[in-house]
Amino acid sequence: MADIMHFDLVSPERSLASFVATEVQIPGSEGDMTVMLNHAPILTTLRPGVLSVSGAEGVSEYVITGGFAEVTAEGVTVIAERAMVKSDVTQTDMDGIVSLAQVALDGSNEATQDAAIKMHADVVALAAALGLNAL
Repeated sequence: MADIMHFDLVSPERSLASFVATEVQIPGSEGDMTVMLNHAPILTTLRPGVLSVSGAEGVSEYVITGGFAEVTAEGVTVIAERAMVKSDVTQTDMDGIVSLAQVALDGSNEATQDAAIKMHADVVALAAALGLNAL
């Protein structure tokens, strides 16, 4: 497997994943992107969504609520605001994520309203992608 790179996923609570990967699909704030070995270096912000990583053990999926991704030619490091294994996300988890997005929207002002609306929409889309409610 010559086309491998290193992948790390950390959140404030813990290091969630660290392994070699062949491809990482990132929900970037400016659009989704796929990273492979020898990708041009970039630092990007993340939106709420599903982070998908292909490796020797298959595809691993994680739900993230935002953060940053640092891409180098050798790998990807994701520093997430909150991250969970996709299969572990419950309706209670989603309710908490939606609640935080709603608080941000309710507390927004003219300068921050567009970002808050986008974040809320991204959270609603995430809930739909997971087959959960975004009440």
